[in-house]
Amino acid sequence: MVIKMGMKKILGCVRKADQEFNMIQDGDRICVGVSGGKDSTLLLYALSLYQRFADVSFEVIGVHIEMGFPDMKFDELNRFIKDKHIELYHYHSDIYQILQINKNPNGTLKCSLCSKFKKATVIEAAKQHNCHKVAFAHHSDDATETLLMNMIFGGKIATFLPQMYLDRTDIQFIRPLLYAYESDIQEAIQEANIPVVMSTCPNDKHTEREEMKKMLHELYKKYPQAKHNFQLMLSNEKQTMLWHKTPRKKEKDED
Repeated sequence: MVIKMGMKKILGCVRKADQEFNMIQDGDRICVGVSGGKDSTLLLYALSLYQRFADVSFEVIGVHIEMGFPDMKFDELNRFIKDKHIELYHYHSDIYQILQINKNPNGTLKCSLCSKFKKATVIEAAKQHNCHKVAFAHHSDDATETLLMNMIFGGKIATFLPQMYLDRTDIQFIRPLLYAYESDIQEAIQEANIPVVMSTCPNDKHTEREEMKKMLHELYKKYPQAKHNFQLMLSNEKQTMLWHKTPRKKEKDED
């Protein structure tokens, strides 16, 4: 099988993330949460290819949680995944119905609640298939957007971690696409003719994250070097300089 340049670049990003953060160990069985979108679909395919030349032996499967959004057609994607001899399992859920009952005051769905339900359901499915690691398809642009959202809306300097262990579920989360940009993913998807299922979530393209994406797009047009430097800063621990409060201690009143 010939692997084209776009996919080679993605696999290079996966290898770098794996080696720098020790994400995948020998004997791992990894579950990829697949929404049907370009990022998660590519991650599942990329990990299936990475199995062939990684320096450790591991297994990978995909799990799709059927959210309940209307007109999500997976037929073409299912055929592609089957043709590549990759395991993909579908799980029914009532998440959309629950979200409709618990809407925001302005009538929109609660993204944070949706994320919580999806994560819990993927963990449950992963355990059913004897997987102790769950791979999410967050990429470099997602990390920068998350950083900005936390600064603007949360007053903190933080983004998601490359990997995270949850004690109560005994599940390790990993993000192998950490070093890939969204443009890299789009290029690889097109080169490999990977079918993508368009989201019918009513919040799609109408979120705070989408606002961050647009703002960064304009910034990169003026300062193109910022895109690489933003990725660099997320692990540039030696050159982090923040305020460290050292308040003056009050002297005790003398008798």
